[in-house]
Amino acid sequence: MMVIEIRPPQPPMEDPHLQDIELFQKHVANSFSDLISSHSDEGTHDVTPLLSASWLRQLLDAFLCCEAEFKAIILSGRDPTQFSKPPLDRLIPDHLERYVKALDVCNAITHGIDLLINWKRLAQVVVTSLNQKPVGEGQIRRTKKVLNILLASMNFDDKENSGGSFHGKSTERSKSLVRRVTGPGNFRSLSCTVAKSWSATKQIQAMSANISQPRWGEANGPATVVFIMNTVIVFVMWVLVAAIPCQERTGLTTHFQVPRNLSWTQNIIGLQEKIGDEWKKKEKKGGSGLLQEVVKMEKVANSLLEFCEKFVFPLEEESVGELEAQVEEMADVCRKMEEGLEPLRRQVREVFHRMVRIRTEVLETVEQIGKQSAPLPY
Repeated sequence: MMVIEIRPPQPPMEDPHLQDIELFQKHVANSFSDLISSHSDEGTHDVTPLLSASWLRQLLDAFLCCEAEFKAIILSGRDPTQFSKPPLDRLIPDHLERYVKALDVCNAITHGIDLLINWKRLAQVVVTSLNQKPVGEGQIRRTKKVLNILLASMNFDDKENSGGSFHGKSTERSKSLVRRVTGPGNFRSLSCTVAKSWSATKQIQAMSANISQPRWGEANGPATVVFIMNTVIVFVMWVLVAAIPCQERTGLTTHFQVPRNLSWTQNIIGLQEKIGDEWKKKEKKGGSGLLQEVVKMEKVANSLLEFCEKFVFPLEEESVGELEAQVEEMADVCRKMEEGLEPLRRQVREVFHRMVRIRTEVLETVEQIGKQSAPLPY
């Protein structure tokens, strides 16, 4: 008598690449969740304020982590010929072009940080002048002059940048003033190398064009990884442009839409809505951007200018206390910018070089495939 052994059905083996994709989505969601939870609107201690220089560095850290994982999934452990087959044969060229546009944004952001450093130096002139005791009419005249130059540059309208004169006149005046105060050796050139017709808004618009969710049947493959990374790149560049002074940002909030039906996009959408609301308020007033330190600097600068306009010598004791509090607040902003801007500039440079490297590696892989598939010369 024959005994037939019936084995229970074996669960199908999971595709390791599918596991990588699921982990990538979780890591992206967690990275942006950390960015939301790292700040508080209630002024709680030991938190990183949204859109501060230190928060932007955390954002770029998250981007670099996502980029490293993206590279590992796309380039490591996969058949290189995938780049010559659908869907990557159409998605990768588009993705690499998005890198090129992001490099232009990084270049513009670097020049924007140079401008912020110049504003910080002007603010330091104000602090030094008003810290001299007793405060006299000469110091007030000098302070008013510096504050007017600072605020003229900070309130420069992005619409006027379409001719390429981004902060031109006010920057030249502030450069010469900083040279007189600090000496020529301490000043870095602020000349902008982007084209006169370059627009930050149009660049973000071009980067966000043609980003579409993977087609049915491609959702569990590399198309999803490319789609996620495309979204992350555009979002990070959008935030940098909103925060740092940049050429022509009019209508910045209208050109970047993130899909709402995906779990990993929820935290990105939450941040986008917060930043978008702040941008709409700020856009009506001028083009200094949303960097938290700059928002505070502009507020204190306006308050100090109003104080200087009403200055009567000698100062009453109450006015002396008010002035000292505002000067200390401006000094605190300068300290935070001193601590945050140079590290932020270095990190933007690191992002720039990382994108150059991964673009080069992918292009070299594609080139190798092209050589291998080339017809024999006989």
